Amino acid sequence: MPTPNEAPVTETEWSIRTTKGALYAKSWTPEAAGAVPIILFHDSLGSVDLWRGFPQRLAAETNRRVIAYDRLGFGRSDAHPGQLALDFVATEARDSIPPLCDQLGVTEFVACGHSVGGGMAVETAARFPERCRALVTIAAQAFVEERTLAGIRNAKRDFQDPANVARLARYHGDKARWVLDAWTETWLSPAFADWTLDRALAAVRCPVLALHGDRDEYGSAAHPERIVAGRGAARLLPDTGHVPHREQEALVLDAIRSFLDGL
Repeated sequence: MPTPNEAPVTETEWSIRTTKGALYAKSWTPEAAGAVPIILFHDSLGSVDLWRGFPQRLAAETNRRVIAYDRLGFGRSDAHPGQLALDFVATEARDSIPPLCDQLGVTEFVACGHSVGGGMAVETAARFPERCRALVTIAAQAFVEERTLAGIRNAKRDFQDPANVARLARYHGDKARWVLDAWTETWLSPAFADWTLDRALAAVRCPVLALHGDRDEYGSAAHPERIVAGRGAARLLPDTGHVPHREQEALVLDAIRSFLDGL
């Protein structure tokens, strides 16, 4: 339910047809939504449902339609037909965003992503410069860093506990093991060690905001600095880990609203 200071927000579910399978999507639309919508890109273990109440509050805070979707193989989308390719960050922008926008009637948008979803938001801004009006990253990685790999190795050990896999299955069903392996085995592969966003960042033409926690266990402050270099502003959030929109939701909402209001 909206608070007294929030306008009502309408929730709508969608099934997006792609050449590789159906994607589950959900939108949150304020009663008097203005400006271009925000597209949310989830993290490596994420889904629409794991954004929890953030999309609704983001829609109310910014008075913009917010759209989130489950990538192929995640959440309520169809299963992925095989292994995740090493260029998956770039191909997500190529393969999923055109059908999502076409079927939801979106011509221009703000790209906003968490963790690896932030990288996908960067790739989307680079691929569609005429359509992407602004870019927001939350705890995104711009390259492979030892801190990132150490965090993933620790998480992989934690997921040896079947109870942790079972919790993941609440959101991904029988795709949970694929989701986990797609994250850990891709990022820990030596073949992925040289991955960066540098080429995509060079093609970004819109204003950029990079939010990052000062305690992020999956990436240092070097990531937001590289993402915004000459393109916008980085904000390091105090006493915050890898999920700023959950740990410091009010700060994140205010930062995004202020950034978009200033465009």
